[in-house]
Amino acid sequence: MKRSELTDMTLEELQNKLADNETELANLRFQKALQQLEKTSRIKDVRREIAQIKTVLREIETGVRQSKGEK
Repeated sequence: MKRSELTDMTLEELQNKLADNETELANLRFQKALQQLEKTSRIKDVRREIAQIKTVLREIETGVRQSKGEK
């Protein structure tokens, strides 16, 4: 997901996306431990997306950025 797509999401959508990605990351790590994961680069992608979402949420929290729901 691109950064511009994240900035267009509302606060609730961002929180839902974050929860989904954290669940997906846990599942990917579990699959990797069982050696069932074929595309290990997906873990890196999900971790990066989680970091981007958390950054946008923090910007909203500190007032650097306004969420789409507030405009």
